[in-house]
Amino acid sequence: MQKDLKKVKKALSFSIVFVLILWIVKLFETFTQIDLGIYGVYPRDITGLRGIVFYPFLHADFTHLISNTAPIFVLSFILFLTYQKIAWRVFLYIYILSGLGIWIFARPSIHLGASGLIYGLASFVFFSGVFRRDIRSVALSFLIIFLYGGMIWGVLPLQQGVSWEGHLFGALAGAYCAYYYRDINKPTVPDWMKDKEDDMNYEPPFWLSNNS
Repeated sequence: MQKDLKKVKKALSFSIVFVLILWIVKLFETFTQIDLGIYGVYPRDITGLRGIVFYPFLHADFTHLISNTAPIFVLSFILFLTYQKIAWRVFLYIYILSGLGIWIFARPSIHLGASGLIYGLASFVFFSGVFRRDIRSVALSFLIIFLYGGMIWGVLPLQQGVSWEGHLFGALAGAYCAYYYRDINKPTVPDWMKDKEDDMNYEPPFWLSNNS
């Protein structure tokens, strides 16, 4: 029980700290009147490469930030609580691959916001259920569909001013990580659920018998 509580605290700590950083950055912009949006990802521009590091922490306005706060908190919490052995690697891969995908393929415009990470984490949790097929992962997949199923439209260029490319490459990075790490951090199967068939001895049918 104490061990489980410790895991919850660690996962919560990461989610809270990450969300706090997002809000601190936006409040800093507001009070100083300094536009940090220039540090977003600008595709195929050498200076725009710095955005791969900074883009998830930057938001166009408070509405943009508020819309990303709850999803990034919930999804990062699920990741660090449920997939502890690979959580940091998955988070960093999604972080880097989504930003890199934007820089290589996206429209020539500044791309910013944590939504690329959000799509990546949602995709990872969903596809982990598809690839792993254990009860826990499948249950989380259904939870993601229930909570964020409507996000799928965000990977299409349907809304002006929205970085659908960030959503798309985040989702692709999450799916890749789910497949790559599909056999790591699987929950252990209780003895009573294991197939006992191999432990049983069957008498072969008469046509396979070696009796003369």
